Amino acid sequence: MIAKIQNFEIDLSKPIDISIPLSNTDANPIAWYIEKPTIEPVKFGNWIGKVSEGSSTNFNNIFFNPHGHGTHTECLGHITREFFSINQCLKQFFFTAELISIEPEILGEDLVITKESISNALDVTFKLGIPREALIIRTLPNSETKKHKNYSKTNPPYILEKAATFIRESGIKHLLIDLPSVDREEDEGRLLAHKAFWNVKDVNNLNEDARLDCTITEMIFVDDSVKDGSYILNLQMAPFENDASPSKPVLFKIEDY
Repeated sequence: MIAKIQNFEIDLSKPIDISIPLSNTDANPIAWYIEKPTIEPVKFGNWIGKVSEGSSTNFNNIFFNPHGHGTHTECLGHITREFFSINQCLKQFFFTAELISIEPEILGEDLVITKESISNALDVTFKLGIPREALIIRTLPNSETKKHKNYSKTNPPYILEKAATFIRESGIKHLLIDLPSVDREEDEGRLLAHKAFWNVKDVNNLNEDARLDCTITEMIFVDDSVKDGSYILNLQMAPFENDASPSKPVLFKIEDY
């Protein structure tokens, strides 16, 4: 099935899923010092919500944390005193997107993504006539272990503040990355990249030009078979009234391009 979005044609029968599924196994990725998700049948006395245990249906409770248990999309409510819901902030779901691959650079004891590395990658992949509404960053090396890794206490790579500012000033409204956070794992609560991207100057008294309709999606995985370049992004999520929701970003190749 061919669809036309912003004058570009995409084949809806060929989705490229860049999300990581949530499971209650050790294969589930984890961040922020928590345990794996719990998925278990409801129990009422001797009754168990599981067909193999005699019930007519499978009836599970699920306990998870969207920030620490896999692919998730968050709004600026993640860092503000005032409550903002991703379900209210994200009202459109199809965007033009640019996929770039970046090898983080060494900075002291850290690995970081710089403004220059993003700018250079965009210059290489950008094709005339394709606007950029979303930016997808695949970090190198791109090991399959990203889909199962326990990131806690590993100091993963992160985006520098100047790089996040550059992304914002480039007009990109949706940022996706294959790391547990755009910020350093332990940064004393500064959250410089989050604040720069959302243009949040004071978390207690939100400035009028903060970017309420912009999102950050973390813990994606983009297979090596997916080439850098321009795509249409369908950013799907569950309708939670929360600062973040588990999500399923899907890419579509732009036909005849």
